[in-house]
Amino acid sequence: MSLLDVEIVPVSNEPAYRSVVRRIETKIMSGEWAVGDRVPAETTLAQDLGVHRSTIREAIRVLEQNGLVRRHDGGKLLFVTAPREADISSKITAAIVLQEVTFFELWESMRCIEPALVEGAASRISEDTLDALQENVERTRVAYEDKKSLVQLDIEFHQLIATASGNRALQLCRQPISQLFYPAFLNVFSRLNAGERLVFAHEKILQALRGRDAAVAREWMDKHVVDFRRGYELASLDIDAPVGWPGKIDAA
Repeated sequence: MSLLDVEIVPVSNEPAYRSVVRRIETKIMSGEWAVGDRVPAETTLAQDLGVHRSTIREAIRVLEQNGLVRRHDGGKLLFVTAPREADISSKITAAIVLQEVTFFELWESMRCIEPALVEGAASRISEDTLDALQENVERTRVAYEDKKSLVQLDIEFHQLIATASGNRALQLCRQPISQLFYPAFLNVFSRLNAGERLVFAHEKILQALRGRDAAVAREWMDKHVVDFRRGYELASLDIDAPVGWPGKIDAA
């Protein structure tokens, strides 16, 4: 079966390279071209599809941007790849911002995701990750006055738990949301002395994880996320305002 055998639904005024993109995507998503397979040469693709090589090059550019094909070590050969978190995250992040999703919607999503991740981590977390979380808590305890460090340490704490959950679907959902969620931490920490409450919550979550107690870990994570909303409102930040681009932080 050649590329020409792929059924394509006609699209009026569709650029030729878009049609090529859809046909190659069909090959990849159907599993006919597996992750790790080498993509045929441009000349072969152009011949099979009956288009110019310039059209193939433009289609390949789009597929590379979407993370479906990649050149290994800067070489000329293309291989089928699974999109990385960054490939997916940047597009979803842009959609959230441009659709003017509110911070409340973002917070509500995190309240669903973070407790689910910590519940999964409770039964799968390794001793090495537990030790890494303990070390994170200890560093957080001495970083009360360094607001930026508090934010970075909190990001690290939650990322360790997300990875320990072993749930890649939840991790992929979480990544773009967290990129937009965390700039708000600096805003809150810049206006409130919230470091002590942060450490207390992290200690309780870690204690539950060490005891492999999924219910308690989930309960404390939920309390932690709810407490952040209270801090957001105490800091006089508008929870119903649209989320801003990650680089835009109002640290008044």
